[in-house]
Amino acid sequence: MSILLGTLSFIDIYINMTTLQELGEAVAKRRKILKQRQGVVASQSGITPETLSRFEQGRTAEFGARKLLAVLAVLGMEIQFAEKGTAGSLDELRKERGS
Repeated sequence: MSILLGTLSFIDIYINMTTLQELGEAVAKRRKILKQRQGVVASQSGITPETLSRFEQGRTAEFGARKLLAVLAVLGMEIQFAEKGTAGSLDELRKERGS
């Protein structure tokens, strides 16, 4: 699974991840880039600040799809799926785009 963190100067930033903890870390990184507080993002996502905090810190065993999609929408993020082993590295993606 890859998360699109956003478009910065027309370069999409993808992070390939395999664990819920990595997903939470990517969300925290994006939230900090946007200078958003956990409480504000949580409120706009319809979850508690403690739930978001646990998710970002990798201290939760589950984080439902609805919660995840709500948080990603608030942060302007999206999920993109690729078959295992087919997702390229950032350097490969840049070469494809001619960057």
